[in-house]
Amino acid sequence: MIIDTHTHIFPERIKQDRSPYFNNEPEFKLLYDSPKAKIITIDTLIASMDTHQVDISVICGFPWRDSDTARRNNDAIIASVQQYPDRIKGLACFDAAWEGAAHETQRCIDAGLCGAGELAFYLSGIDTAALACLEPVMTVLRANGDLPCMIHTNEPVGHIYPGKTPITLEQIYTLAQTFPDNKIILAHWGGGIFFYNRMKKQAKDILKNIWYDTAASPFLYDAQVYDLAVDAGVIDKVLLGTDFPLLSPARYYTDMENSALTTVQKDLVLGRNAALLYG
Repeated sequence: MIIDTHTHIFPERIKQDRSPYFNNEPEFKLLYDSPKAKIITIDTLIASMDTHQVDISVICGFPWRDSDTARRNNDAIIASVQQYPDRIKGLACFDAAWEGAAHETQRCIDAGLCGAGELAFYLSGIDTAALACLEPVMTVLRANGDLPCMIHTNEPVGHIYPGKTPITLEQIYTLAQTFPDNKIILAHWGGGIFFYNRMKKQAKDILKNIWYDTAASPFLYDAQVYDLAVDAGVIDKVLLGTDFPLLSPARYYTDMENSALTTVQKDLVLGRNAALLYG
């Protein structure tokens, strides 16, 4: 089974004309101002899944500042889950600083979604204020059967690109430390923090409820990043995430083939880990 845990869809009206949504949405403008940044609806995702033999995709929208836009995008997620119940799972997405974020999380869970994400702090990083904003959402997720939360992270070094946040490894570590009882998926390999799972003291316990997705990996890392995850002892916490439509699943399959992963380890990343996490 192949499960893609990180994809994005939007309502049809945003796909047709994104420009009105740039107003008062600096994060959206940052990531989607370029016409090369693809915006898709559920139909395009399903077609790609069929092409690349993906059985299940986990979909999310965008962390909109405007609460009405966030709700409409989440409604599109809910409708997609209802249309394709055997192939699509969904996450509630919004600006975590919104006072109604916890209520929206519960609304989406009641409607059939299975967690929250991709929550992001593109301009600030995951600072103290961000952690305070996450607290009510994390409480709702714990109260509803320990549902996971996917959070945008990135490597704090290297080349600059749209959406690369001013985040530090210390902030990512503090995130895990602040919410030890939540299941947290760190997008984009967690910025590389999985390496510290090999520390002798403290870190392994702090990171015990952390998963890592592979989103944008072909843009960021050599194929041997999968081998490093094995060496770090976290291959059972690595989830295939394509960030589709940013990249197709085929790019990830190629990287895994070019790594030293065994067949069993590939199966873990491609779907078994996600199946256990999402039940």
